[in-house]
Amino acid sequence: MIFGRLDNIDLERASLPDAVLEGLRFLSETDLASVPAGRIDIDGDRIFANVQDGLTRAKDENRPESHRRYLDIQYVVSGAETIGFAPLAKAGPVTEDFAETSDLLFYDIMNDEMPLVLSEGSYAVFYPWDVHRPGCAVSNPGEKVRKVVVKIRL
Repeated sequence: MIFGRLDNIDLERASLPDAVLEGLRFLSETDLASVPAGRIDIDGDRIFANVQDGLTRAKDENRPESHRRYLDIQYVVSGAETIGFAPLAKAGPVTEDFAETSDLLFYDIMNDEMPLVLSEGSYAVFYPWDVHRPGCAVSNPGEKVRKVVVKIRL
């Protein structure tokens, strides 16, 4: 897992993988406040973004998840959310497996979960060896969040 802020990209550039930099370049060069929600192809199925408008929920209403083929760059455009995360080894058994159709695995348990607050302008990179629980409220459920999840095939 990597945490950063888009306004620090010049300072962070040397420590980031090229594929992550490609996703961050898209985030920094796009007017994300005005694009419609939905999928944006950046490089076909290799790199694409999902623009999402939603409401935060209580932690127990969101399930931990992981991916096998893609890494996620989760970027908050407006609002704030908490994302819980842990090493994949700390997740319990897979409870729903959508790996073949949508590269998504769900879990009921994530031991040693650490909270990470993403506010406007911050991002987190989650690799297939990370389990994460996005969309959780920072303080009160029901807060509006606009976020972009950039998916990069490994």
